[in-house]
Amino acid sequence: MKKKIFIFAALLGLGMTVTSCSDMLDTDSDRQIFDPSLDQKTDSMFYTLGILRGMQQVADQYVLVNEMRGDLTATNTYTSTDLRQLANFSATASNKYDSAYVYYNIINNCNYYIAHRDTSLLTGSRKVAIPEYVQAKVVRAWAYLQLGRIYGTVPFYTNQLTNISDANNVSEKKNLQEICAAMAADLQPWAGTAVPTYGDIDAGQMNNGTSKTVTSNRIMLPVDLVLGDLYLESGNYQQAALSYFRYINAHPTTSSALVVGSYLYPNFKDMPNNAQYNNNGNTWFTTAFNDRNSAELITYIPMATNRLRGTVTNLPELFGYDYYSTEASSAYSTTMYMVDNQIDPSATYENLCSSQDYYYATTRTNGTRVYLASTMGDLRRYATFNTSKKDDSTLCVMKKYNAGNIFLYRRGVVFLRLAEAMNRMGYPDAAFAVLKDGMCEAMLQDTINISDSTRQMLQTTLPFLSEANVANYPSPYGIHSRGCGFTAGMQQNLYSYKSQVWAQVNATRASLGLETVEVNDSTPLPSKEEQIDAVEDLICNELAMEAAFEGSRFTDLCRMARHKNEGSPWGANYGSQWLAAKLAYKRPVVDLTDPNNWYLPFK
Repeated sequence: MKKKIFIFAALLGLGMTVTSCSDMLDTDSDRQIFDPSLDQKTDSMFYTLGILRGMQQVADQYVLVNEMRGDLTATNTYTSTDLRQLANFSATASNKYDSAYVYYNIINNCNYYIAHRDTSLLTGSRKVAIPEYVQAKVVRAWAYLQLGRIYGTVPFYTNQLTNISDANNVSEKKNLQEICAAMAADLQPWAGTAVPTYGDIDAGQMNNGTSKTVTSNRIMLPVDLVLGDLYLESGNYQQAALSYFRYINAHPTTSSALVVGSYLYPNFKDMPNNAQYNNNGNTWFTTAFNDRNSAELITYIPMATNRLRGTVTNLPELFGYDYYSTEASSAYSTTMYMVDNQIDPSATYENLCSSQDYYYATTRTNGTRVYLASTMGDLRRYATFNTSKKDDSTLCVMKKYNAGNIFLYRRGVVFLRLAEAMNRMGYPDAAFAVLKDGMCEAMLQDTINISDSTRQMLQTTLPFLSEANVANYPSPYGIHSRGCGFTAGMQQNLYSYKSQVWAQVNATRASLGLETVEVNDSTPLPSKEEQIDAVEDLICNELAMEAAFEGSRFTDLCRMARHKNEGSPWGANYGSQWLAAKLAYKRPVVDLTDPNNWYLPFK
């Protein structure tokens, strides 16, 4: 009965989609989504923005369901019961963050639009409704993907529901793999379609007068990125990599602002005296999270600046910053109005960041550059969190949501998804290159870290470095360098493929009680299967440092665990054991070595 109620409730959202005059995504249109004509050219904008309002409804739930169940967060004395239940896997259908309805509201709106939109309308020879029509399909696919990830098997329908009898007749169900197959087939014919764009949207002012402007094409979901996620989730690695390639190659950037030497280092993490670096402020954080027009930021859900302007978010406050307070300063300022946060960074996250080597450059008197390693750790952690005192207690405030935006796609994370796909395709050295060098022309000359077969693959199967495309990748874009300095190039005794793979393989062997290998210059690489598993772990760690608390962590762990279960050098069900070990500190009330326990109860 509950499953039927939420579908009927989703219908109620249709009539409200474009009616609130004060909402930041309001279109000032008198046309209701129940009007089936959809025969005016301007309808596309009205209804697309209406559909995107539904994304605001799922934003907090999307983040919290994933992050509270992941390995990067911890509870504290202020944590609410609902969040605590997510963290220890005791959540029931009564948990406030367990709501399939919010996703089905999006899906039903998309179904209605897709069914009724006249896609033949022309301006000159251009079919003007196609970008919005495809966007509705993409948003629907994204919503179904989240449902499959959260609940496993869910009701599935692509026709519009307009009355209770239709709702009662929804009987088809699909599991995550079936959802991925159906939605990928639906999107593939539209691969490469550009997202709609309507210029800037005025999101109003905060209580203190700070203005907020939204770039409209940055709130849209690119079809190739959602396609890539569908293929990656279902283990179709080559199609996933091709989808990510198609997006990346169509949106090249030569920006180096996100790479080496762009941090304002904490006083207790001074650079070594012999280091040469550019101390020009923390541009990784500023560019990745506060610059709405940065090439780094692809898709985000903008939340209203106050309740009169639309849907607001509780995420800043849960992480320790009162975004809506009249005392709060600019969202882009380092001065924050802090409250008692309910979510802390876990010891796992802290230890992972602090255990990283930082690579820096020196210059000898003869001008020869030397690269050395320091124990400073990954410096993205210090850009992500601000630790200070309030009322004699230490607050650890996560800053990624201080502008009231929820991030769905960033360029660095897309590269890591690409790396994950290439690794499982059988090219772990190409995947590691994303961490070390990024896709760049210099890879064609690196005969030590990159194999001949991988170079050939990158010029043919995934033609990043083909003659036609190589000019799009002139300089290093190593994701690990964002927090760990000078990783690019061929410094073999520091951050190299062989050293990092063997370190990870030995760590895995030690955790399983197996004999480790003493590595020297003559030691061959481990088996291909061990290389793939090791590089996957390195990518998992990199995602933790690059995309921490952005709403994808538990999804990442489950996906990798499933793929490890399907093929691992360490035995059957190794992936489930790997995931359970990462989350053991949460003291889960269920056995996480059983994949059936990874899902929330469906309501």
